[in-house]
Amino acid sequence: MNSPAFFDIISFGPDGWGHALAAGAWMTVLIALAGFAIGIFIGIFGAWAKISGGPVPRAIAEAYTTILRGIPDLLVIYLFYFGGSAVVTAVGQFFGAEGFVSFPGFVAGALAVGVTSGAQQTEVFRGAFRAVHPGELEAATACGMGRVLKFRRITAPLTLRHAIPGLGNVWQVVLKESALVSVTGVVELLRQAQIGAGSTSLPFDFYFIAAMIYLAISTVSGAFLNASERWFSRGVRRD
Repeated sequence: MNSPAFFDIISFGPDGWGHALAAGAWMTVLIALAGFAIGIFIGIFGAWAKISGGPVPRAIAEAYTTILRGIPDLLVIYLFYFGGSAVVTAVGQFFGAEGFVSFPGFVAGALAVGVTSGAQQTEVFRGAFRAVHPGELEAATACGMGRVLKFRRITAPLTLRHAIPGLGNVWQVVLKESALVSVTGVVELLRQAQIGAGSTSLPFDFYFIAAMIYLAISTVSGAFLNASERWFSRGVRRD
């Protein structure tokens, strides 16, 4: 690796790529956070449908997790992007607009990542709820807690405690999946590295820097999740 070229790339001067790479990294984090948040919302309702829902919600949740876990993530992104573009174009033509209207790449990517991760998070939350000891829920009922109070003080905190390790694994997957969103035209970290590599003929340097940035984001977020796990596990005896 050419050291002078390497340090020129990461510099924030007029000839450096530091600002562009930082913007790409920020876009990666935004996509991952948006997709992860959408996945949490879907995962909670999916887990509820599998555990407490009736036959119809349970069947829908089972079909959802089976289909989404069996389709390549890149294909899901394409379906959201081109399907969304077709819908937006049809709506635009209905109101008199002409030509093709592109669906926002960031929205399509975040939705696709969210729906994909939601299938995984459904299973995480379902398993976390099953890990809560029935005696703890029975004790809350015996103490006179209503359903809402029992959920707020007992069910939700204990489920989250068991879910955090699995959610941490899903987050790492979501972070890597965000690199696929570049097919919609979004310039995230990997796409920015590709642009820099093509402009300077220094592919190894740019991809190495991108790998280090991904690793840094993963390490920092992993430390945060580990700290969250320790916080939610306060007072729990470890064997």
